[in-house]
Amino acid sequence: MKFDTAYSLSLDDKLSIYDVRDLNFDETAAYDSDKDSFLCPNDTCRAAFETGNALSTFNAKNVNYLRTPHFKNKTTTRHIDGCRYASTHKTATGENDDEREENFPSEFVLTRRTYERKTPATGTEGQVPQGPAKTPLNRTDSSVSSSDTTPDKTSVFAHPVECYVSNIDDKDKLKAMPLKIGDHTATYWAFFKKIEYLQDNKGLIYWGKIKEIKDYTSSFRIDFEKKVWLDKKPYSVNVYLSKKLIENYRKRQAFLEQIKAAVDSERPLYCFFYGVTPELKQVPSKKNPEQTFGVFSANIENLDHLIIRETPGVE
Repeated sequence: MKFDTAYSLSLDDKLSIYDVRDLNFDETAAYDSDKDSFLCPNDTCRAAFETGNALSTFNAKNVNYLRTPHFKNKTTTRHIDGCRYASTHKTATGENDDEREENFPSEFVLTRRTYERKTPATGTEGQVPQGPAKTPLNRTDSSVSSSDTTPDKTSVFAHPVECYVSNIDDKDKLKAMPLKIGDHTATYWAFFKKIEYLQDNKGLIYWGKIKEIKDYTSSFRIDFEKKVWLDKKPYSVNVYLSKKLIENYRKRQAFLEQIKAAVDSERPLYCFFYGVTPELKQVPSKKNPEQTFGVFSANIENLDHLIIRETPGVE
C-alpha cells in the first residue's frame, strides 16, 4: 500500500512525500531522509508501537523520477486493527500501485513551508506518546498536521504537477478535482494550460514539450516545441533562467544536476512552470542586430515553481 503522508520522527510532524523530497535537496536544511524514521500518520496507531515500526520511502531522493513518489509499508510494518494505512494485500515491494497520484491537494500555497528540527518526546519503552501533539513546526503555510489524512494544501509544486501528469489520461477526474492558487480557483484540467494556448488566460500553470535547452554556462533558456499563433503568425516560446536566480536557489546543486542532464537527454522532456506568463517581445537578430523578431518569452522568477520532467502517456 502506498500513501502520501507520514510522521517524521526527527521533525516531529507529519510530512508529505513531496515535503521530504524538497528537504532532501534543500542546501539550507541539514536533512537526510535516510537518517530519519517515518511512522504511521495515524496518531493512535503510531502510539501503539515502538518507533522502530517504521515505513519506507519510494523515490524520496531521486532528482529525476518516472513513477509517483510515496511512503509505503515495509514487510515488517504493523498497524492496529482498523488503521486505514494497513496493507490490504501483500506484495514484496509494494510497487504495483505507484503509477498514479491519488492524493490531490486542493490548494497550492505559493509561500514555501519552512521546517524546524525538534527532538520529539518519547514515552516509556521508546514509544511516541499518545497525548496531544506539541506545537506544530514553524511554517508559513497552514497545511494540515493534526489529521492523519493527506493535507489539503501543499507548497511543493511537484505535488500538483504529479497529480496532473499521472492522471493525464483521466480527463473526467482532472475536471472534477478542484485546485486553488492564490485567489484563483479552478479544476486541475483548467489550471494546467498547454504552452501553445498561453494567450487564453494568465496566471495558470503552463507546460509543454521542450525543443531545446540552451546552456549558457551560468544561465539557461528553455525553448518549447510548440509555437503560439498570433495574427495568423507563429511565434516561438521560451523561458529564461538567469545566473542570479540559479546562484541564489536553495536547491542549486540538484537543479544544475537535473538541467544539465536534460540538456544532453535524447528522451522527450516537458517543462511546467507557474508565476509568469510569456509575453510577446521583440528580440534583436544575431545576424543583423538592427533587425528584430518576435518571440513569446518570460524570465522565470522562482525555481521552486518550475519543473523539467518526463511525462509518460502525454503523447
